[in-house]
Amino acid sequence: MHVKTGDEVMIISGKDKGKKGKVLEVSKKENKVIVEGANIATKHMKPRRQGEAGQLLKVEAPMYASKVMLVCPKCGKATRVAFKVEADGTKKRRCVKCDATF
Repeated sequence: MHVKTGDEVMIISGKDKGKKGKVLEVSKKENKVIVEGANIATKHMKPRRQGEAGQLLKVEAPMYASKVMLVCPKCGKATRVAFKVEADGTKKRRCVKCDATF
């Protein structure tokens, strides 16, 4: 997976194209991510107790990970992610545009 929880991403397709946000949750099995403030869905909540009112909630819905692109923390541009194996054997992500590792 090219994005992790806490990364800043830009949405590259769909109704929220061009928006930036933080990744709240990643599902590797489904290949989906939840981005803060994007792909907002309306959820209808029934009342749970007598006398309580039902409500409409706005929640972030999952979207496919292929619709988001990582924003480089160094140059601030949306970039594709390359992977680089360091000398000590650790695998690091690398910005294609400015060659910064993170």
